[in-house]
Amino acid sequence: MLQNFKAISLSYKKAPLDIRELIALDENSCRQFIQTLKSFIQASDILVLSTCNRTEVYYNSDVDYSTEIVKLLGITKGIDNITQYLDYFTILNEHNDAVQHLFEVSMGLESQVVGDMQITNQVKQSYQWAADNETAGPFLHRLMHTIFFTNKRVVQETAFRDGAASTSYAAIELIEELTADVVAEPKILVVGVGEIGADVCRHLKDKGYQHVTITNRTLAKAQALADECGMAVLPFEEIVQGLKYADVIISSVARETPFFTKEMIQRLNVLTFKFFIDLSVPRSVEAEVEAVPGVLVYNIDTIQNKASAALQQRINSVPQVRTIIEESIEQFNDWSKEMMVSPTINKLKNALETIRQEELARYMKKLGPKEAKLVDSITKSMMQKVIKLPVLQLKAACKRGEAETLIDLLNDLFDLEKQEVDSQH
Repeated sequence: MLQNFKAISLSYKKAPLDIRELIALDENSCRQFIQTLKSFIQASDILVLSTCNRTEVYYNSDVDYSTEIVKLLGITKGIDNITQYLDYFTILNEHNDAVQHLFEVSMGLESQVVGDMQITNQVKQSYQWAADNETAGPFLHRLMHTIFFTNKRVVQETAFRDGAASTSYAAIELIEELTADVVAEPKILVVGVGEIGADVCRHLKDKGYQHVTITNRTLAKAQALADECGMAVLPFEEIVQGLKYADVIISSVARETPFFTKEMIQRLNVLTFKFFIDLSVPRSVEAEVEAVPGVLVYNIDTIQNKASAALQQRINSVPQVRTIIEESIEQFNDWSKEMMVSPTINKLKNALETIRQEELARYMKKLGPKEAKLVDSITKSMMQKVIKLPVLQLKAACKRGEAETLIDLLNDLFDLEKQEVDSQH
């Protein structure tokens, strides 16, 4: 009954950056898309996850809606012919595959930088959106809480999250490489202070970079982060001045079209090297910017896994993480199977309670209050003992995958379907 969790995924593994940025969803689009899915597909649970590396939909349904989901994604993004990109998507129609995939994504096993810490918060955010839009049923609630508990175990029991090998940290390592032989103390301008931009600033502070300036459309946000990290703030309207001054520009601006264009950068009259590191999806630095002499552009796909000690440590921990995931999925599957039999257990309890109440009604008139209370207590206790064994047998049959037969048998023995209909009238 519950074994119908499915997923559709577009990620860096199959889709290049230009396809991913075309389909990526910001927070408002995610919320809107959940509502669209809720209206158009018959699913008891819907979760939408969109990061710079992936856009994914998880849903609980007996029907394969993958093509419909892609088409609805096209409507949300205003892409008329989105089905041409269908080959870039991975479809997971097997319940166990979809559950496994969500675990691996949430732990950071599927991230471009293995063990990326940001993914956990992004998954939590997606779950919050599902809860807000009432697309999280008992199954998804239980699954997400199992995932969060698993993440806690991974942090406590392994070295998988040790060190700072995240996308933002990889950007810092890239700065070190690029500027090592060019400029001793690079002047860095950070544009945009979303989660990734804020992370970059904190890493720059930890690494001891002295000449860092932050700019953001909302000045108050930039000021708060600058105060935290001991950095300078540049009003957004003075960004051109900041660009002229900076050796390295790190951009994580959230917008549909590139903010930094070739024309804008040409007007700077670049005399020395300028490095643009674009951490945005969709890209915020136009690809043609690199045609400007002296300017080099690095996008999110060029920030590769750095073979740092922290990263190697994480890679060595992967088998341990997989074992923890395996244990969690086993426990979750036991719960899922028990969910299958809980309606039958409730029907059985109701059927026995009806018999008990009917029999009590026949004799209660002849009993005093004290005796009536005693008889009620005795019959309740007997009923609990009678039901105990069938319940244990049902749960054991669940784990063996043989619950269906026992459910049918109990339905026949106690005429549970009829009992339920009678109790509703």
